Parts: sequence; C-alpha cells; structure tokens
Amino acid sequence: MTDVRWHSDLLEGYECHDVVLDDAVIAPGEPTDTDLVATLVRRIAEQPSRRAILYVHGWNDYFFQSHLGDHWAAQGYDFYAVDLRRYGRSLRRGQLPGFVSDLGEYAGELDACVAEIRADHDLLLLMGHSTGGLIAAVWVADHPGKVDGLVLNSPWLDLQATTMVRTLGTPVIDTLGGLLATTALPMTDAGFYARALHSSQEGEWDYDLDLKSSPAASVRVGWLRAVLQGHQRVARGLGIEVPVLVMCSDRTVYKRRWDETMRRADTVLDVSQIAARAPRLGSCVTLVRIAGGMHDLVLSAQPARDQVFTEMVRWTRGYVD
Repeated sequence: MTDVRWHSDLLEGYECHDVVLDDAVIAPGEPTDTDLVATLVRRIAEQPSRRAILYVHGWNDYFFQSHLGDHWAAQGYDFYAVDLRRYGRSLRRGQLPGFVSDLGEYAGELDACVAEIRADHDLLLLMGHSTGGLIAAVWVADHPGKVDGLVLNSPWLDLQATTMVRTLGTPVIDTLGGLLATTALPMTDAGFYARALHSSQEGEWDYDLDLKSSPAASVRVGWLRAVLQGHQRVARGLGIEVPVLVMCSDRTVYKRRWDETMRRADTVLDVSQIAARAPRLGSCVTLVRIAGGMHDLVLSAQPARDQVFTEMVRWTRGYVD
C-alpha cells in the first residue's frame, strides 16, 4: 500500500495518520463541525516483515509506550497502535474524552486499521490493555478470522465494586445510559496510579499529561453502560477461536493513602476477577500472573517488565509463529 498519508509522529521513530470515521455519530453537546477520527501509529521492523501487531490502549490513555513497539519490532513484527476516537492524538476540540455509548462503535476504526494492515501482512495479532483489552476481545469475537491471536494486558473483564454497587448499580446504569448517556458520574480519582507511573512523581515514565490526565476525564453513564454490556458478554462466554494470552499482576492493592506497594501491584482492577473471567474468552487461553506487575504491565518496574516481554515471546513462539 502507498504510504503517502503517513507523517512523523510525536514519538521518535514512529509515523502516524488519521483514520476517517465516516459513520461516527456526534454525541449530544459536541460541535458538529469537528470530525471524529482515530489515529493509526506505526513502527516498522528493521527487516521487511509479513507479521504485524495492532495495539489498543485503555481508558484515559493513548499510545506512548514506545518500548513496547520497539520490542515487537525486534521480534520481527511491524508494530501498529491506534488512538481510538476521542482519545489522545484523536481528541478534537469540544469532544467528550473517551465517550462512546456502545463498544461496537469501535468497529469503525478497528475494521479500517485491520484492513489496512492486512493488505501488507499475512499474520496479525491484536493486543489490548485494560478497557482496550475488553474492546479488543469483543471485536475479535464478532470478527472471526480477522486476526491470528489476541494478547491482553490486564484486560477489564468484570466490574470491580462492592456487591451492592454491582447488584443495584447495573439496572440503574442500564436505564440512565439509554436516556442520559452523556451525564457525568460523580467519581473520584486519588491520583495514586499516576503517581506510581509518571517521572515527575514516583514513577519512571514521561508521558503527555494532557493526553493521559490526572485526574482522569469524567466517566459518563452511557460509556459505563457500554462497558457493563461488554462485561456481560464476557460472562456468557465470547467463544474466541484464536489463541489468547491474558496477563495480569499477581495482586491488587486498594488503599485510601499512598503506599509504596502501589508501585508493584495493580491499583486499578481486581486481578482475581481477571483470572476468573479469562477462561470465558475462548477455548485456548493462556493465563500468566506477573509478580510485582502494575496495571499496565509493560510500565512495571524491572524485573516484572522483563517477565512481561519474556512471556509474550514464549507465547508467540508456542502458539503463533
């Protein structure tokens, strides 16, 4: 395919281009003169390759993990990542950050990105983190034969909350999500995850705090309803036919005050729920628990980060290559 649309990305050594979403629906309150787009980012392997991987980020996120792309390129894969509509590179003036009312809306960008990548590659993996893991899993289930394997980094497969919220919250959210989809929910963000990640605080990573903010953008009821519907699909079983790798930390830490253990645990999702739901994804699921892993496992401190990359190599050699 021609590369005339590609231009230099904000990450050194990477290129990107906009993916036009012709059928995307403007949300109530958004400007009608601003296009909804996704952004495809790539880093090509040193030697010509017919293998590729496409990465999907999580909530309040964008692709900045260049060392992840470099890893896959070193393994002989052309690496691609998509900033979904209303996230990161794709967010435009006046748009509601991260908002959709149905996870199926993301078929627009995933269909287009996969078709573009498939035109030049014989083998394609899909990788997703957190909410992006849920989005990727649902899309693969709905599009059999489009990819050859699925890699999930701390995928959001179930709602972490108290029993009362899980029992009473879902019917209310279902109702409101259809009527008042863009209504913001009153939720707090103590900022502990960002503190554990960013180099300006306790972490080692330097990313754009406008594109991955702390506190995060407002969670809207229609978006949460869409996520809950995705969780319900996972609970019923997705029936994914290709091999799936699920990775998560070995423990979750929820605390009201900052603690150093938050740098070596998942502080966002309940990893026991991830492990419990993983077998419902498909018939060939590999589960790996990463000791000392953070929520975004590829941002974990070493040696946990090294284990993540080792396990991905092991899995691809055993199930894909």
